[in-house]
Amino acid sequence: MGQRTRKGEFSWVGSGEKYLDHLKPGTFENMVIGRYGGNSLAGADKNEDGLFILIGPGGTWEFSMLLDAHNTAESAELLIRTVKHISSEIEQCLSRPIHVAFKDLETLLLTTLGSDDFRSQCKEVTGETACLICVRKENYLWWFSVGDNSVYLLHPELAARGQYLLNQRNYYEWIGYVNTFDQPVACFSSGVRELRKGRNVIVMTTDGLLEYGRLEQGRQTFEDPGKLYQAFYNEKNLQSCVEAAILEVHEAQGRDSATVIAWSYYNEHAAVMPSDANK
Repeated sequence: MGQRTRKGEFSWVGSGEKYLDHLKPGTFENMVIGRYGGNSLAGADKNEDGLFILIGPGGTWEFSMLLDAHNTAESAELLIRTVKHISSEIEQCLSRPIHVAFKDLETLLLTTLGSDDFRSQCKEVTGETACLICVRKENYLWWFSVGDNSVYLLHPELAARGQYLLNQRNYYEWIGYVNTFDQPVACFSSGVRELRKGRNVIVMTTDGLLEYGRLEQGRQTFEDPGKLYQAFYNEKNLQSCVEAAILEVHEAQGRDSATVIAWSYYNEHAAVMPSDANK
């Protein structure tokens, strides 16, 4: 389930559909979405994750926002309403040439989230959310992160050098009642990566996929990015990969909700630096 408000747009918040004790697998356009509310035997009783996706005309780009709120889902709901409100402006940014598209998008987001109106609305919600936004346009991937959600760029050439995770998970950063944009200097991370030639897999996840089970039992498999790569970058259908990963969390009695957005993109452009340049 979830909400398709118009063509190329999809949103969902866990306060409406919790998915306790079971995975809700699905797809939207070329995106695979996995939603899981946690194992009730471990004490799970709510889901405060959320997501918002925009797909460009003809699949020319993907914009994906992943949210992990706490105390209530109100902050996630606010972020989705806010980003929906500027969705036409997001589309305008991403329709521009690649050398300005990401810069213009980041300016739009910082202006919106730092505005007096948005910060005032944040004071009316209970709780806060981590916010991760990831955009693929042409052979580049851009991300913007507040908090501890994770995005991985998976490709064999990168894996050979132990490179998987794009962003650093940052704790004590939120958007909501406690709001990084209320500080004298807002704290966030952003960046751009060139995709390698061939099949690239992008995986975005909340911490419920990473932190579950007991370390002494050898669980928490996906905190090891190499094992996450093995689970998501193979010849199986990507939806099957997402389902298998979340099933492992459920069987290990993961208490926290876990939301995953994953998609593949085949890049036909040669990377600037060939893979054997440093050999």
